[in-house]
Amino acid sequence: MLGKSMAGGAKAVAPIIIKKKKVIAGGGHHGGAWKVAYADFVTAMMAFFLLMWLLNATTEDQRKGLADYFNPSIPISKVSGGGSGALDGSSVFESRDLARDGAGASEEYPNSQERPIEGGEEPVEGPADGTGVAAELGAGANELAMIETAINSQSVNTPEDGLAKHIQTRMTPDGLVIELVDVDGESLYNIGSSNPSQLLHDLLSVIGPVLGTVSNKMAIVGHTDGRAFSRSANYSNWELSTDRAHAARRMLIKNGIPVQQIVQVTGKADTEPFSENPLAAENRRIAITLLNPN
Repeated sequence: MLGKSMAGGAKAVAPIIIKKKKVIAGGGHHGGAWKVAYADFVTAMMAFFLLMWLLNATTEDQRKGLADYFNPSIPISKVSGGGSGALDGSSVFESRDLARDGAGASEEYPNSQERPIEGGEEPVEGPADGTGVAAELGAGANELAMIETAINSQSVNTPEDGLAKHIQTRMTPDGLVIELVDVDGESLYNIGSSNPSQLLHDLLSVIGPVLGTVSNKMAIVGHTDGRAFSRSANYSNWELSTDRAHAARRMLIKNGIPVQQIVQVTGKADTEPFSENPLAAENRRIAITLLNPN
């Protein structure tokens, strides 16, 4: 009976059940950062191969010209180790430097335009110096921009103080306009006359050598302020502005500009003021335009 009682009083032990949750890795969103990195890689490779192609398609002189365009320390002296082009470097308008068909910029027909002519026409030879027709056209827009940079750089770095404030440059559809202007107390000409001051001599001695590096035709225009001027009944601001333009022409020729390169000299009196104030000093100025070849 005792054994039966003990057996009946024992508690039954419940079995232990362990559940394992199966986690499936993978799937879901991984993000798009890799796409950005891949796009950057493809862009860099495209730029690299484009650079390789450009290096193969240009000459050493052309690459030097491109480098000089972004170099602020461009030599502008007439006596330099450079070539015959603008800023004493080789001009991209010379026939030897023009890009041609084929590998690189090889020169298949040197020293002239001796290209095969279709239709039985006779070949047209270029000038004896081998520069070709392109050189005769003068500097284009890109080369004029280089001239503008050189003039502004030279006026800032010149030993004479304060010349930069008298020089204003701008590109127009006609070409590069270089304006030499008066400031209060500092005039380009003696008051009421066309006799140049020392200031104008200094300015033209700075920009003259730069202008002499290109063959573009030039136009010179004289301007006065709105102050009434009459030396006599037959002499007014019109005659004064014209005489001042001619004085600048003569000084440019003395600084090495060929006579035939200057094709226009005019005076406009006060009809095109630089400032809204008709009596402002900067209205008294000389404008020299390097004309576009076309």
